[in-house]
Amino acid sequence: MHFKKIFHKSTREVAFSLPSTRIRCIAAARQYKISPFFINYTPSAMSIKIRNLAIIAHVDHGKTTLVDQLLQAGGTYRENQAVTERAMDSMDLEKEKGITIKAKNTSVHWKDFTVNIVDTPGHADFGAEVERVMKMVDGVILVVDAAGGPQAQTRFVLRKALQEGLKPIVVVNKVDRPLATPLKVRDQVLELFLDLDASEDQFNAPFLYGSARDGYFMTNPDDERVDCAPLLDKIIEYIPEPTADPNAPFSMLVSNIEWDDYVGRVAVGKVLGGSVKKGDNCWLVRKDGTKVASKVMKTFSYSGLSTHDSEGGTAGGIVGVAAGIENVDIGETLNGSPDLPGLPFVEIDPPTVQMQFSINDGPLAGREGKHVTSRAIRDRLMRELKTNISITVEDTDTSGVFTVSARGAMQIAVIVETMRREGFEVLVSRPMVIFRRDEAGTLLEPFETIYIESPSEYAQGILKSLVNRKGIMENMDTEASGRTLIQAVIPTRGIIGMETEIVNLTSGHGIMSHLFKEYGPHAGEIQNRSTGTLVSMDNGVATTYSLTALEDRGTLFVGAGDAIYAGMLVGENPRLGDMPVNPVKEKHLDNMRSSGKDKTSKLSPPLRFSLERAIEYIDSDELVEATPQNIRLRKRILDANERRRVEKGAAPRGK
Repeated sequence: MHFKKIFHKSTREVAFSLPSTRIRCIAAARQYKISPFFINYTPSAMSIKIRNLAIIAHVDHGKTTLVDQLLQAGGTYRENQAVTERAMDSMDLEKEKGITIKAKNTSVHWKDFTVNIVDTPGHADFGAEVERVMKMVDGVILVVDAAGGPQAQTRFVLRKALQEGLKPIVVVNKVDRPLATPLKVRDQVLELFLDLDASEDQFNAPFLYGSARDGYFMTNPDDERVDCAPLLDKIIEYIPEPTADPNAPFSMLVSNIEWDDYVGRVAVGKVLGGSVKKGDNCWLVRKDGTKVASKVMKTFSYSGLSTHDSEGGTAGGIVGVAAGIENVDIGETLNGSPDLPGLPFVEIDPPTVQMQFSINDGPLAGREGKHVTSRAIRDRLMRELKTNISITVEDTDTSGVFTVSARGAMQIAVIVETMRREGFEVLVSRPMVIFRRDEAGTLLEPFETIYIESPSEYAQGILKSLVNRKGIMENMDTEASGRTLIQAVIPTRGIIGMETEIVNLTSGHGIMSHLFKEYGPHAGEIQNRSTGTLVSMDNGVATTYSLTALEDRGTLFVGAGDAIYAGMLVGENPRLGDMPVNPVKEKHLDNMRSSGKDKTSKLSPPLRFSLERAIEYIDSDELVEATPQNIRLRKRILDANERRRVEKGAAPRGK
């Protein structure tokens, strides 16, 4: 047994060092018939040459590009090898949207050290991806735009990291931008540290300045711009080595789940004690305390851009473990001894919005997708639950209808988009906020703090939109650059669809972000949209003749040759309410000739909705039909006569 012993004659106490586990120390103390206490003593020979860190930032501040540069500096790419931009964004949706959706881990090697890096999402809807990786790392790199400064998601993620006691390194990125003010941004970050009750050690975090795109970082903005070495050196120097005991039994908190075609589910996490290798016995401790015995089938390591089979994982490292347990879940614990308890998991903020998923019951159902049954949809949603810990899925009283709750509409839209690319057909409703009632019976709803940045000439229109959506302005500043910063509190209901409205109001120059604040009293009615719709009253194929006549009544969502059915939304009407139209009507043939009008008729291109925009656009009595080939908007009740009967017999809908 390796331990350092300090004996006090007056108190008859002995202190034992950390390389010996507490269990061994207590056993040795009993042998001497004295009381044990513990001191932080670790021999230099036991130093763990591993650094675990997460990279966190607001959307589009450059954290994924920063990971690319660290991979390059760590020798992941061969000389003259073609380098993929934003290589860590491996999902098709991530590349298309330019955002990170799933947290992913990799590692680089620098001066005999292994640096494990977790790339995290920057959008608030994917905050749970950030929260759960906090248990895997010992420090964070906070990336802040040198022109924009810390924003909403910066505050959210940083608060979670500081609460976990993680040590930050601040990277002021994009210092080459024309409006960059790196020293001002430094002061803003320090103010943010104070607001979030950072410890003295966290407040004294080192700052680096540079450009992830161009691959250089400096300790001072005026230093020579060379390479990434200053950042990697600072990681080794400042991020602490993992808190892990190599001599303890194996213990690992499951922080992520991956899939391997040969061994199934792979639990990923940081090894907090001992080591693990193929053939070891292990015990899964579930959240309710029950234990499942198994054997390690395979272990995986993460290096560069790929996953490799490994001989095992040691204390402090991040490892993937396949234990042959089919339903191992995030937040559970893998132990090498049946006597060890489960490890605590980070608390996840609750969902605030929900949507209904249902089978496609329209006339075109089954023509474009492979998976159309309620069982297939339910099984797919249950699989999503295994890796996405921030959502919940519930069955409803109606067969084939499921309620999915999540952080925000974008998070659910990503799930729907992924499903339709996998061959599913599904109907989804407009997002609805999750209401609560307090002890006095008062109806409560979620509120968000919203941050909007735009050119000053658009501020008046933005303020009007906030008022219409029951927003209350808290602060407004106009910078010397001519940009206006608005901070307001708004019901989550008011957030839905607002991002698109801000883009339209500001001609694409506005930036909006939001952060959950609290549950408060119901704010009153909010009108979803100020326009009506054109609703088809017949089935068939849209014709140029009929659509030409309908163009005068509003904006069309369909083009000539599109499949149409009764109850489908084919356009927008400037007036409130639904207008029944016939987009499939054909021109009657006769023996009279026109002067070439039919040959010269040209339709304006139809407005094609993205899935996110479609979900935000529809009203509570409408649905989005998502298939592998099309996104259609429709009424919940397709039959016009049935809709009228329901409207007459139903009470007014509250919003």
